[in-house]
Amino acid sequence: MAMVWSLAPAASHAAAEPTGAEVYEHCNVKYPGEDQRSRLSIILRDKDNNEKKNVYRRFWKGYKGKDGVFDKMVLFTEFPPDARGAAFMRWAYTDQTDKNADQWIYLPVLKKIRRVSVRDPGDSFLGSDLTYADISDNPINPGRHKLLRRMEKGDMEVFGVETVPTNPDKALYSRVITWFTRNGASWDSCHKRQVDYYDKRGEPLKQQFIKWQRVGKAWVWDEVLVRNVQTGHSSVFQVSDVEINVDLDEEVFTERALRLGARRAESR
Repeated sequence: MAMVWSLAPAASHAAAEPTGAEVYEHCNVKYPGEDQRSRLSIILRDKDNNEKKNVYRRFWKGYKGKDGVFDKMVLFTEFPPDARGAAFMRWAYTDQTDKNADQWIYLPVLKKIRRVSVRDPGDSFLGSDLTYADISDNPINPGRHKLLRRMEKGDMEVFGVETVPTNPDKALYSRVITWFTRNGASWDSCHKRQVDYYDKRGEPLKQQFIKWQRVGKAWVWDEVLVRNVQTGHSSVFQVSDVEINVDLDEEVFTERALRLGARRAESR
């Protein structure tokens, strides 16, 4: 699945090139729908290729900053069987609130809900190689964007955009290089295909490769591979059975819903 690009010298182009900020603005965030219902599989592999798989029924809703909320997500565990019925809920907030995400975990064996606040944006997301910062709009926020490379492959354009933090002391990475592809002249077709992360020392840390699916007017992950080049650990995210704009009820994103389970959420 991975199509790896690197920073070889760029060819010259007669047409005026967009700036890194312009590419990032048009391509980094795509319309995900107002809400989504899907199935999420996460496969974790260590350096010895030992594998662990979890499958979740996923419910997501965007809030566009209303009351400081960016989005809400609920995951109900379907696999492995001994974890079936466990649930996870996350509320993410806008940058303007300066507030880390809130999380709730429901364990059916204990019949208890535990609330856990994310103290560090660098914490792992569900044990994977992505952090909470990585799944936000911008893993370095705020940051400065620079166009490092533009390539043409037939009708496809590839843009390499480097983002460096404006406050390096508080950033997880020294820089992030994001690779976007565009088919034809329309920015609507432009989307993120690869992300290269560099640690605080400037060394390569991990790579993310993204395959998208189009559902109506929305862009949704199809399959994503994240590979830590320093540890050999990798994570694969697979999204299937996607429905968008299903008008999810607010009750889906409550502690009560975690106890009632996925079947009740499906009917909302």
